[in-house]
Amino acid sequence: MLLLDGTPDRRRGVLPNPTAHAVAGAHPRRFLAADAVDVVQLPAVEGPQSALAYLQHAAAVPGPLLVWVTGRLMVPARRGGELHLALSGSTPATVRYTGLPWAWLLRTLQAHAGPVLLMADLEADAAARPHVVNGAGSGELAGGVPLFGVVNPVPPVPAREAGPYTRALIEALQTGDPHAGPVLDVPTVHRRALLAAGPGPDTVPLQWGAPGPVLANVAAAARPHPQPEPRPAGGPAPLQPPASLQPPASLRQPEPAPVRPPDPGPAPAAAPVPAQDDLLPGILAAAHAGRHNEAAAMAAAGEQQALRHYGPDSPEAGLWVEVRADLARMAGDHSRAAELWMTAAAARFGRSGPADGEALAALKRAHYCWQHSGDQAHRLAPDLLALWERVPGGEGAAGHIRAHLQGAEENVPPTVAR
Repeated sequence: MLLLDGTPDRRRGVLPNPTAHAVAGAHPRRFLAADAVDVVQLPAVEGPQSALAYLQHAAAVPGPLLVWVTGRLMVPARRGGELHLALSGSTPATVRYTGLPWAWLLRTLQAHAGPVLLMADLEADAAARPHVVNGAGSGELAGGVPLFGVVNPVPPVPAREAGPYTRALIEALQTGDPHAGPVLDVPTVHRRALLAAGPGPDTVPLQWGAPGPVLANVAAAARPHPQPEPRPAGGPAPLQPPASLQPPASLRQPEPAPVRPPDPGPAPAAAPVPAQDDLLPGILAAAHAGRHNEAAAMAAAGEQQALRHYGPDSPEAGLWVEVRADLARMAGDHSRAAELWMTAAAARFGRSGPADGEALAALKRAHYCWQHSGDQAHRLAPDLLALWERVPGGEGAAGHIRAHLQGAEENVPPTVAR
């Protein structure tokens, strides 16, 4: 794992910026899916050749490689156009000589023989931002390397704490997914971090490529068995809170859609369908601000467009059901969230079968929301039970629901004869 800090401010000296410092202090050896992990931190690197040498050395080592980049992106004031990662002392006037060309970083990682993942929590000045937006949409910013993260505008005052995306990502990595295998699904973790961070309107999300087995699932090591746990004597144990907004594998393989599309040029005769990732930051920002009705309306509009263009049984339409489900959970409407997650799970079962991992994840989210649905739980229980009965190994969760139904029947007050 290589932590590369591109902080141009000389006043920081050799100290990393807060985002890099947070990653370094989070015991990052646990993040990589490998038995033995080396962590190399490069704060305040002096000169592009020095940074390139470290990159080349890391890329030559076999096994999974995680490169986590923080700092600022710039373009040279003269002969601009090529993005650079600013290093110690870089300015727009000097970055052509003092910064690391982004293309060098990509070419070096392309040469790595094993699984590779480039995580980025960056900022871009006004001159670099158009290049970031265009490169994120066209895939040029990734250059064929799996790239996930965010790029934000330069704040008016240097931040004193790590960026919200990195904080959320670290929390997701330290928590893991108790329902997943030993390796985490990167797009799912990325979306979970975006959801928690609540990106602003000027944030450029980065999502490109299909990473291999790079991120370790710390929750898997602590789980003795993959099957649902049996119900304890005191009643059903609540499931863990669900990870959010997991896209189907069919949309991630082999060429996942970019987060931001390239400039389409002249408008076509038929209006293009906005991708989910284009609308998601605004929806999440509204939800995090407490504007739940506004967020739900935007999601419903996105779903209607997907229904018209792709049909009700399409994965594209199914994704919007999952977005609406998670928005309902965020708004505290757990019964509605459970209904929507059950709809999403049934649709995934229909497309991929009950053994599909993402279908099972949707069903577990439905179960979690059902357990928090209060007096609506009895009404929802039969449909949830029917879904669990279709799942291989779902006997434990089905038993929880049957116990609930039985307990509800036993507590019904007797009818008084008149």
